[in-house]
Amino acid sequence: MCGIVGIVGKSNVSGALYDALTVLQHRGQDSAGIVTCDGGLLHQHKANGLVRDVFRTRHMEELVGTMGIGHVRYPTAGSSSANLAQPFYVNTPYGISLAHNGNLTNSERLSEELYRSDLRHLNTDSDSEVLLNIFAHELQSLGKLTPDEHDMFAAVKAVHRRCLGGYAVCALIAEYGLLGFRDPLGIRPVVYGERDTPQGKEYMIASESAALSVLGFRLIRDLLPGEAIFIDSQGRVSTCQCAEKPRLVPCIFEHVYFARPDSIMDGVSVYKARLRQGERLAEKVKRLRPKHDIDVVIPIPDTSRVAAQAMAQSLGVKFREGLMKNRYIGRTFIMPGQKMRARSVRRKLNAIELEFRGKNVMLVDDSIVRGTTCGQIIEMAREAGAKKVFFASAAPPVRYPNVYGIDMPSAEELIAHNRTPDEIAELIGADWLVYQDIADLTASSSEGNPSIEEFEDSVFDGEYITGDVDQQYLDRIHELRNDANLSKHASTHENGDSSVM
Repeated sequence: MCGIVGIVGKSNVSGALYDALTVLQHRGQDSAGIVTCDGGLLHQHKANGLVRDVFRTRHMEELVGTMGIGHVRYPTAGSSSANLAQPFYVNTPYGISLAHNGNLTNSERLSEELYRSDLRHLNTDSDSEVLLNIFAHELQSLGKLTPDEHDMFAAVKAVHRRCLGGYAVCALIAEYGLLGFRDPLGIRPVVYGERDTPQGKEYMIASESAALSVLGFRLIRDLLPGEAIFIDSQGRVSTCQCAEKPRLVPCIFEHVYFARPDSIMDGVSVYKARLRQGERLAEKVKRLRPKHDIDVVIPIPDTSRVAAQAMAQSLGVKFREGLMKNRYIGRTFIMPGQKMRARSVRRKLNAIELEFRGKNVMLVDDSIVRGTTCGQIIEMAREAGAKKVFFASAAPPVRYPNVYGIDMPSAEELIAHNRTPDEIAELIGADWLVYQDIADLTASSSEGNPSIEEFEDSVFDGEYITGDVDQQYLDRIHELRNDANLSKHASTHENGDSSVM
């Protein structure tokens, strides 16, 4: 998962891009990058690390211009080379820089087409570079010396015809403007908004609405599935539906885990969706154990907190913060290698003994992926003196890998793959384990926007909405994402790139 942002302003935008990336930091902690446009000149800086570590005063002073895009990334398939930090750039046509969130499921075939038919060279194995070159080729094929919004939209239409998967994109076309577009199924999120300044209106495109509100932009709306928006250098806005058969099937895991609770996605408040997840999970507990002996509900910080609060209230038991988090440790399920993940859990969380000793504790997490984190936390709870340790997941069992931009492990490394809840409870050391039902999870989100008829939930049911994911593809995913391969790349780290393009 990654975060993207683009701004067309009336003064230098680098500071606003930096601030927006800090708001989106939860979407990617491996690398960060910004590209700005000053007249016809593009300025770039990107490197591995958190936003606050990648950019220094000297970098910000060099990133001049009234248009720009930014990106935060976490690594896929264990690769964290600075060469894969975004935005990516091609000089033909016009000079295009692009930031991408998501994953193309047919990138291997597209790479071959780019080489043999489009005569374009790829410098990495990133599907984001594939997408950039597909767009660049289609725009160049129009043969326009001075492109306008109709040319941008024509190129996006061609991208939609060729590319499969989930993708949200911000692209900066030197001198001309900022382009954003979303895949025809709306799997990956993207919104846009505006704010008033003494010099005139400024516009922002971003992965989440929280980035807009923090910077004082008014949310206008989400981009529709398949829709593109072009904001030229003068601030003129045009939108166009560029997909032949668009259909809204947003990723429900955004509501479970990735998105900030203060974001609104496709009309759904993430905060309220998580409240409803907790309430429905509590109802399931009441059905299965009407005489439950839960003394206290404790969330595993941070994304499960809202659901845990709602669950405790519905059950009529105490809610307590029993686990303190070290906020300088990254998310563990995306860390390369099992040993590194296991080691980081103890560094990340510490138990408050008085909230555990002598109590029957219900721990609540947003989901269970490998089971590494929850197993270690259950052990910590017992060491802190808990009598019984129950565990609740606000999401259903994660049984299948995600192929649309969330770098979950291969199926064989998912603890729920081919296992029952009782078997999983025994493996993680819980006295009892309860999962959210998929119908309840879907209802928790669709209640916020009844017009959404379907969600992308392949990690739970193995049904891949693009229809092109077969066992051969999943086997390749396994080879790329298994822990043996991730461990090989765990120490990879390169210096950043700061340049004028």
